[in-house]
Order: sequence, then C-alpha cells, then structure tokens
Amino acid sequence: MQFSCTALQNSFVGTKAMEMDMTFLRYFAPLFFIVYLAAAFVWPSVRAYQKTGKNPVTFGGTDSAHDFIGASFKVLLLLVAGTLALFATGSGIYSYVLPAYYLEHPIVHWIGVGLCLISLSWTMVAQWQMGASWRIGIDEHDAGALVTIGLFARSRNPIFLGMQVTLLGLFLITPSALTGVVLISSWLLIQIQARLEESFLERQYGDAYKVYQEQVPRFL
Repeated sequence: MQFSCTALQNSFVGTKAMEMDMTFLRYFAPLFFIVYLAAAFVWPSVRAYQKTGKNPVTFGGTDSAHDFIGASFKVLLLLVAGTLALFATGSGIYSYVLPAYYLEHPIVHWIGVGLCLISLSWTMVAQWQMGASWRIGIDEHDAGALVTIGLFARSRNPIFLGMQVTLLGLFLITPSALTGVVLISSWLLIQIQARLEESFLERQYGDAYKVYQEQVPRFL
C-alpha cells in the first residue's frame, strides 16, 4: 500500500513538472522567436541603414533564384510564426501540424531551449562583428567590407549557422511534421544561398576571398 501511494505521488509530481515545463515553453517559444527576429534581422538592418544610408535588404520581386530564395524564407518564417502561435494558445488546430509526440520529453525540450539561447548569443555577436557590412541577400552595388574577424574567422557564414541552430532548437521545443519540414527546407535554402553569395564574393574580392575560403570552413 505504501509503495502504491509513493508511486502515485511520484506520478503526480512528474505530471505537475511536465505541466510547468509546457507552460514555460508556451511563453518562451513565441517570445524567443520575436526577440530573435529583432536581434538577427531588424536591429542589424536599422543599424546598417543608419551607417550607410542604404537599405540592407536586397531581396526583390524578380524571378531570379536569389529572389526566389528570399520569398521562400518569408514563407518559412510565417509557418514558424503560425506554428508557435498555435502552440502558445494551446489551440486544437495545433494537432494539424502533426506533432511528434514521441519527442515530447522535458530533456528534448530543454535541449531545444539551450540551443535557442546559444544561437541567439552567437548570432548577436556575429551581427555586431559584421557591422555596416550586414546585408540580407546579395548587394550587387555595394557589398561592404569583407569581414574575416571574430566568429567569421571560425565560420564563413556564422549567421546562417545561427539560424539553423535556432530552427533546430524550435523544432525540439515544438516537434512536428511541419517544423521538421521547415527545418529541412531552410537547410536546403541556406545551402543554396551560401553558395550564391560565395560566387558573388569571389568575384567581388578576388584572391582575398579565395584565401579566406581555403582557411575557414563554410559553416563550422
């Protein structure tokens, strides 16, 4: 009888802990996403504009591969935002994103939280080091100075790397078929965009960029 009561008590405590974790995650995930967008895109873009007087967002509405990638990223960000909104509200519609319940475990969730926080710090440092050279896309008219210091001495694309780690973290917090598709799709788009940018930077900076390519890996 005593064993049975202890087991029930442990089960109750475990259930309460799970509920507390989910409550925290429902607040954390959407708030983190907003902060990340502000820190990774909005603030650096405003800062670059103030320093250069030019809009750092170079994606347009043409039929080029470059602009198609830009439009695709916008769709993926909207899908993430929508998923996190459903997750935060506890809406029954969330079931339509096909949650991966076998990954719904506190350890998995907290790994996701840790990755998100690490990626936010990493991205903010990379943005600060990039300064006025920050661009969203390829600027054919003014590429800015080639940045090779700090995190850029370890990775040629630290911001892309930070984005991928962020999406992995959010996937672990809200594991589902939809967030899995977003994670894989973003990885493919980043692989393509990184190579497009490398071709442009090689033309722009010549041998200096070729040496940089040889010394520093694309991502990590």
